[in-house]
Amino acid sequence: GYWGKPEATARKLKPGPLPGEQVLYTGDYCRMDEEGYLYFVGRSDEIIKSRGEKVAPREVENVLMEIPGVREAAVVGVPDDLLGQAVKAFVVMEQGTIMGEKQLRMECQKRLENFMIPKSIQIVSSLPMTDTGKLKKIALS
Repeated sequence: GYWGKPEATARKLKPGPLPGEQVLYTGDYCRMDEEGYLYFVGRSDEIIKSRGEKVAPREVENVLMEIPGVREAAVVGVPDDLLGQAVKAFVVMEQGTIMGEKQLRMECQKRLENFMIPKSIQIVSSLPMTDTGKLKKIALS
């Protein structure tokens, strides 16, 4: 639990299905394959809710990173009157690579379900980072 914070502890440690059992709610989303292996998908506080569907930014980022010429990618949810949240991608291209938003979206259409395709893709020279070198997603919009 959290030292001196019983409310915070109660949000994370909840009764499990067995008597006396405590279950830790981490806020992580995972998927299970046919063999029962769990794979980390994303954090619940990062999940984008678009068109009633849950989109894990990491899944979209991974697809973008598979596209030749893409050096870095970050995906966030932005407010959208129709969708609730729209998927927006920020992409840093490799030096000398010429590829626009249209081509990137076409590549995403080949690899992602329709609701996961970024509504907009902004090509940027760099992504904002914290002093410790981690991506600063809060600075993206």
